Amino acid sequence: MHTQNLIVLIAVFITTHATALEYPQARKDTSVVDTYFGTEVADPYRWLEDDQSEETAAWVAAQNKVTRSYLDAIPAWEMFESRLTDLWNYERVSTPWREGENVFWRRNDGLQNQSVLYVAKDLPFGDDARILIDPNTLSDDGTVSLTGTEVSPDGRLLAYGTSSGGSDWNEWRIRNIETGEDLDDHLKWVKFSGVAWLPDNSAFFYSRYDEPKEGEELTGQNFFQKVYLHRVGTNQIEDQLIYQRTNEKEKEWGFGTHVTDDGSLLILNVWKGAEPKNALFYQRLNPDGSRGDTVELIADFEQSYRFIDNIGNTLILRTDLNAPLGRVIAIDLDAPNPSNWREIIPESDDKLEWVNHLGCELICEYLHHAATVMKTFSLDGKFIRDISLPGVGSVSGFGGRGKDTESYYHFSGFTDPGSIYQYNVGGGKSTLVRKSAIQFDSSPYETKQVFASSKDGTQIPIFLVHRKGITLDGSNPCVLYGYGGFNVSLGPGFSIPRAAWLEKGGVFAMAILRGGGEYGEDWHQAGTKLQKQNVFDDFIGCAEWLIDNQYTSTPKLAIEGGSNGGLLVGACMTQRPELFGAALPHVGVMDMLRYHKFTIGWAWAPDYGTSEESEEMFHYLHRYSPLHALRQDTAYPATMVFTADHDDRVVPAHSFKFAARLQDTQSSENPALIRIEESAGHGAGTPTSKAIEKESDRLAFLWQALGMKE
Repeated sequence: MHTQNLIVLIAVFITTHATALEYPQARKDTSVVDTYFGTEVADPYRWLEDDQSEETAAWVAAQNKVTRSYLDAIPAWEMFESRLTDLWNYERVSTPWREGENVFWRRNDGLQNQSVLYVAKDLPFGDDARILIDPNTLSDDGTVSLTGTEVSPDGRLLAYGTSSGGSDWNEWRIRNIETGEDLDDHLKWVKFSGVAWLPDNSAFFYSRYDEPKEGEELTGQNFFQKVYLHRVGTNQIEDQLIYQRTNEKEKEWGFGTHVTDDGSLLILNVWKGAEPKNALFYQRLNPDGSRGDTVELIADFEQSYRFIDNIGNTLILRTDLNAPLGRVIAIDLDAPNPSNWREIIPESDDKLEWVNHLGCELICEYLHHAATVMKTFSLDGKFIRDISLPGVGSVSGFGGRGKDTESYYHFSGFTDPGSIYQYNVGGGKSTLVRKSAIQFDSSPYETKQVFASSKDGTQIPIFLVHRKGITLDGSNPCVLYGYGGFNVSLGPGFSIPRAAWLEKGGVFAMAILRGGGEYGEDWHQAGTKLQKQNVFDDFIGCAEWLIDNQYTSTPKLAIEGGSNGGLLVGACMTQRPELFGAALPHVGVMDMLRYHKFTIGWAWAPDYGTSEESEEMFHYLHRYSPLHALRQDTAYPATMVFTADHDDRVVPAHSFKFAARLQDTQSSENPALIRIEESAGHGAGTPTSKAIEKESDRLAFLWQALGMKE
C-alpha cells in the first residue's frame, strides 16, 4: 500500500514538473546556413530575428506563459514582492544642479513609475519647489521616461528628451520654465545625443539619424549621424544641417555637441563606435551669429580626449595620450601643434575617471581599486586638497560651470543608499543636504575587497558584501556579478534588490574584470578582441576563489550580468557549466557572428571584432559566442534569460535564439527559461512597477535555483 502511494506521488511530481518545464517548440530551419572563410555555420533560429512576425510573437507569448507559470509556483515570490515594494517606497532625489537663478532635481515619492523633475529658486527641496515635468502623466503605464534635459543660458527655456518603452530613440521638446507650458517644437529620430544651446538662447545643436524604414525602427542599423541646428519656434523640417560625413567609410561617425560657457566655440566630440578613442573638432561661434569653418583639431582616433572647459583660446582636456590612467592637458588653439601641448595634471597611480572645472578649480575623480577618491587642483595643476568622503563608495555630481563656487554631489556605497552634499569650492567644505530615509538597516552587513587570480595570474579585485560573521562552509547563496567591457568602470553603489538579497542571507560579489575602465586603457585593451577570453577567465577565476574560500559552493553560486555582462554570463556558463548553480544573463550579446548587423551593434566592433574582418577573428568569436558554444545533451545550470521587446540596443533576437537553443540542448532538469518584458528596452527608464515585478521574479528564481530556505 505504501509503495503504491509512493509510485503515485512520484508520477504526480514528474507530470507536474514536466508540465511546468514543457517549453514551446521553436521551429528549426535547417536551410539557413552562413559560410565564413569556408566554414559553414547553421542558424536554424534566424526567423526569431524578425520581431514583426506573427510566429515570433506567438513564440514570445508562449515562452512568457511557461516562465510565468514556473515563477508563480515559487512560494518565495510573494515574500520578495512584498519586501521589495516596502523597500522601494521611500523618497529618492537626484543630485541637484543649478542653472542661473534656478535649481533643478528629480524626485520620486517612492512608488511613482518615473521620477518627477522639480525646479526652485536658489535652494533645492524648499517650500517654493514646483513640478516642472511629471513623466508619469505622459503615458498610462509609466513607460514614457525623461531621458535628457538642458536649460537655456538665460534660464527661461528647458529642452527635454523623452523615450517610449525604453527605446534609445528620443523625442525632444521645449518647455517654458516659468509657465510650465510646452512650445510647438517637436524633434524626432534623435539617438545618442543631447542638445547644446547657443548663447543667445535662440537655438540649439543636436544630432540625429535619418528616419528608419517602416518596420525597422527597433532593428535597423544606425549610420550617418548628422548635426543640426534647431531654432526655437520652428518645425524640425526647417532645421539647418551643420555637419555630416558622407563617405561610406565614415558612416559610423557620431557627433556630440557642446557650446563653451563663454559662447565662443562649438565643440564636436567625434566618436566612432563604443571605443573611448575619439576625434575633436570645433567651430568658431561669432558674435554676429555666423560660424567659422570646422577645424579638425584632433582627427586620428588614436587616443581619448574629453573636453573639460576653455580658458579663452585654450582648451583643457582629459586624455590618455602617453598616460593610460589619464592626465589633464591644455591646447592653445593659436598654437595647436602637439609639440605645444602643455601638461596640467600628470598621470598618477590611480585611474583619472573624470574632471570638471568649478570656481577656478579642477575637481577630479580618481578610482583607487575601483572606489572613488576625490581631489582638487588649481588651473595650473597645483594640488589643493582631498575631498573627504564618508567611506568606500562612488560619487556622482559636482556639476556646474567654471564660474560657479558651489555644487552638489551624491555619495553611496553597497549598503549605504546615499546622501547628497553641497560642496563649497573655495573652502572645500561639504555640507549634508539630504540623507536617504529608506527602511533598511545596514549595520549587520560589511563590505570588503579581496583579490583572485585569473588563469594567467592577473589579480582580479572582488568586492564582497554580506552579513557580518557568516560561516565560511560553502553553504551561503552567492551572486557573482560582472561586466568587463567598453572601458566601463564598476564601483560600489546601492541597489534595492541587493538589499533584499542581503536580508535573506545572500552574499553579493562584484568582480572588477579586464575590459573595463577601472585601471585605465591598458586594462581595457587587455579584455578586447583577441584577448576577450581574459574577461571570461577573470570571472571564472573569481568564481573559483569564492568556492575555494568557502564563501559559497557550486550549487549555491549564481552568475549575473547585463548587456556585455550578459555575454559574459553566456560565455562562462557554456565554457564551465559544471561550475555554477544558476545563470542570469540580462539583455546579452549572444550571437557574436551577427551582432554588428543590428541597430548600433556595429559600434561594438572595437571591443569585439567582427566575424567578417579576418578568418582568425571569425574562429575566435565562433569559439566563445554563447549561442554557438551551446552543446547538445549538456547539463547547464538553472538559467533565466532576461530581455525586452523594445530593446533597440541589444536586440531581443540575441536572447530569443540563445534561449531556444538552450532549451533544445539542456540535458538536466534545471530550468532554461526566458523572461521577455513588454514595452521595455535595454533598462533605462524602466517604470517602478515593472522593476519591482522583474526583481521579484529574479530573486524568486534565485531562491528556487540555489535551494534557499526561510
